[in-house]
Amino acid sequence: MTPVIAPQFAARVRYNELMSRHTTWHVGGPADVFFTPADRADLAAFLAHLPADTAVFWLGLGSNLLVLDGGIRGVVIEAHAALAKIERRGATGVYVESGVPCARIARLCIDWQLGPADFFAGIPGTLGGALYMNAGAFGGETWPHVQTVEVIDRQGVVRQRAAAEYRYGYRHSTPPAPDEWFLAAQLDFQPLADSDRQPMRALLARRKATQPIGEWSCGSTFTNPTGDHAARLIESAGLKGYRLGGAVVSPKHANFLINTGSATARDIEQLVAHIQTTVRALHGVELVPEFRVAGETS
Repeated sequence: MTPVIAPQFAARVRYNELMSRHTTWHVGGPADVFFTPADRADLAAFLAHLPADTAVFWLGLGSNLLVLDGGIRGVVIEAHAALAKIERRGATGVYVESGVPCARIARLCIDWQLGPADFFAGIPGTLGGALYMNAGAFGGETWPHVQTVEVIDRQGVVRQRAAAEYRYGYRHSTPPAPDEWFLAAQLDFQPLADSDRQPMRALLARRKATQPIGEWSCGSTFTNPTGDHAARLIESAGLKGYRLGGAVVSPKHANFLINTGSATARDIEQLVAHIQTTVRALHGVELVPEFRVAGETS
C-alpha cells in the first residue's frame, strides 16, 4: 500500500517515479513515493511524519545500485541536493555532508593540499554511499579517514557518533543502531606537499584509459577476491564482451557490466549470475557483487 504523505510535503513528492531515471545503470521500476527534501529541517519533519511501518530507502547518485524491475515499495529519499555542504575545518579536518559527490571531495582536498584523498576521485557516488559501503579506489578506503558522523533516525532526531562506534571492512560498514542514516562526516587528512598533488591527475587518466567512463554501468560490479582481481577472473573465463539481452560485459574492463540502452534489471541479474557460475566452475572462486540490490521483481 502506498504510504500516506502529509500535505505540507506534496510539492516535493512524486508518486510511481521510475527509478531508471535515477540510477547509473538506467534500469529499475517505480518507487511508490519519491521525496526530495528542501533542506535538513524539511527532511527531519518528513521522517517524523512517516508511519512507523513505512520502508525508507536512501538514494545518492544511483551508482553501485541495481533497482529491480518491480520497483521499490515505500519511500525513496533523494537528499543529495539538500546535503551538499563541504568545508575545511582546522588544519587537517574536512566536514562533508552525505550528498557531496566523492569526486568533489578529492578535488577540494587537493586544492587544500590535504590527503591522501585522491582515491575519492575513483568512487562514482556520494559520501553517504561511501560511508555505507566503506567505498574505496586506487588502494584507499573511506572509513580510515572518518572521525565522527552525524546521523538521523526515523523520528527525525539528529545525533553525532564517533567512528569507533562503527565496524567496517572491505566494502561494508556496520552501524551501532538500525534505522539511522548518514547526514555528514568529519574527515581527517594530512598536509600534502606540492609534489603530492600530481598522483590524482595520473589516477584519473588511468581510470579514463582503463574503465568505460560515460557508459551506463554501476561502477565496479564485483568485489576483488583476496589476492586476485574480479576483472582478471572474468576475462580469463572468456566473458569480456559477453551479452545477455541489453546487458554486456564491458570489452574495456571486465568488471563493468554495461546497459547498452535496452537492458532490464532482469538482464543484469541474469548476466551477473552467469558470470558467477562460469567463474566458480573454472576458478573455484565465488564472486561477490559490490552493488546493492533494491526493490522487487516484476
